[in-house]
Amino acid sequence: MPVVAVIDYDMGNLHSACKGLEMAGATPIVTNDPQKLAAADGIVLPGVGSFDPAMQKLRATRLEQPIHEAIASGKPFLGICLGMQILFESSEEGEEAGLGIIKGQVKRFTHEPSLTIPHMGWNQLALTQSNCPLWQNLGANPWMYFVHSYYTDPIDRSVTAATTTHGSQTVTVAIARENVMAVQFHPEKSSNDGIHLLSNFVRMISA
Repeated sequence: MPVVAVIDYDMGNLHSACKGLEMAGATPIVTNDPQKLAAADGIVLPGVGSFDPAMQKLRATRLEQPIHEAIASGKPFLGICLGMQILFESSEEGEEAGLGIIKGQVKRFTHEPSLTIPHMGWNQLALTQSNCPLWQNLGANPWMYFVHSYYTDPIDRSVTAATTTHGSQTVTVAIARENVMAVQFHPEKSSNDGIHLLSNFVRMISA
């Protein structure tokens, strides 16, 4: 079974991500050791919380450079929730610079009278990259589980792999570019479709 390094920087529920990866056929290891990241077959960057503490903790644990190196090496990489947002350059939520792997900003939902923030619950995806490995055999409009107040806004629209609509706003909720993929929703909490997505990621690692 492929070994997937789940990056531990003290931001989020690593247990549920690991459980999802196990169900998807991987051997997850929770680590903040750069050597273990380099040795793993694939990497997952999870995260729950806010942008600035996440970047501060990544930098304090000296994980910024190892993440860049792992992505440059071509190994499959999946960001989840806050782990998607910190791949971007900056966020309206804070002051810290993000990892800058994807050009663009993280933005707050524009307030609307009937709009609930955070966006919390099940939403349907509109898949915009039909050839993205994460979507194989998932069906056209899978349902996924969300909890977020901010969304990613990539400068290059071609990296957007899926969108969803909240209120009147249609926003990017998945990105894919070469070996880097990320999702705003929680696949490990998204029932069969979520586990299927993680299985597709694991299959991609094994290919």
